[in-house]
Amino acid sequence: MTFKGRLHSYSVHPLCRLLTHVVFFFAYLCAGAIIFVVLERPEEDEIVLTLRHARRRMLEDNDCITDVELEKFIAEVVHAANRGVSALRNVSQTEPNWSFGQALFFAGTVVTTIGYGRVTPLSDAGKAFCIFFAVLGIPLTLVLFSACVERLMIPARQLLYWLYGKLGHLYKVFHIQILHLGIILAIHVIFFMLIPAAIYTVLEPGWNYLDAFYYCFISLSTIGLGDYIPGDSADQPHRALYKVATTFYFLLGITMLLLLVTVFYDIPELNLGYHFYLKSDETRRPDDEQTRLKPTETVNGGKYSKQVDDAQSVRSGQYQSYQQDVITPVTEEEP
Repeated sequence: MTFKGRLHSYSVHPLCRLLTHVVFFFAYLCAGAIIFVVLERPEEDEIVLTLRHARRRMLEDNDCITDVELEKFIAEVVHAANRGVSALRNVSQTEPNWSFGQALFFAGTVVTTIGYGRVTPLSDAGKAFCIFFAVLGIPLTLVLFSACVERLMIPARQLLYWLYGKLGHLYKVFHIQILHLGIILAIHVIFFMLIPAAIYTVLEPGWNYLDAFYYCFISLSTIGLGDYIPGDSADQPHRALYKVATTFYFLLGITMLLLLVTVFYDIPELNLGYHFYLKSDETRRPDDEQTRLKPTETVNGGKYSKQVDDAQSVRSGQYQSYQQDVITPVTEEEP
């Protein structure tokens, strides 16, 4: 084998592709880190200068307070804030952090792995129970999400088959699948991102629309940074009910996001993970065969499944118009 051929063989090997993916991933992390430094470092420096100026002015205007005393007071305030207790308004809130509504909100963030981190267990017993609760609750939540997504995939596939029936004679299967994915994406973005963000903008006076949209995305993607949490203002009315409603919102939103991911990976051309599987090429089909999408009749109605055809079956017309090559195109055999 020539050097060029050997180089091509290495480049298409799954292990080589995986290593390329790893290198690209770390390069992506480093690029993101550099951009965050450029964007956020000036803001941090400005806050530091403002805080130093406010501290110095506080000591100058109040001679009876020493620097040590002020330092101790600030440390207590910061420690309480890190534990979910605000010092604003003379440490007064409309409802304590550990009411039933607040506790249900916290339990929801634990089992969904959002974990905002604003309110955390204060006692050793609470920390121990949180570990036990998460060990059991996270797998149960994953099972619940999987079951819900399986149920939602039924109407989603029915929509896909309806699109096949209406557009199958005009467009390829891949294009119809992309349209179907776009519809599911639009439903998720409109009903679980844009509309909730508008609602939070009205309910949270300190949030603009970007803040609310940012919160919805960070929460539904289970990143959970905790910098924006609804219902945490000291004068928030009906705080417990607000927290319960938010809990059900991100449970439904995460389920819809998982449905979107499932529909995405149902499209073979978009399933990039296939290119990184560590499988030998010996299991591949011969070059004269290709995978096709074939409608099959079942008890519950029409359903599409993968089928392998060769050139002879293509010429004989033993496949429907909705079929599409996804590996290699069909070529005529020599006479």
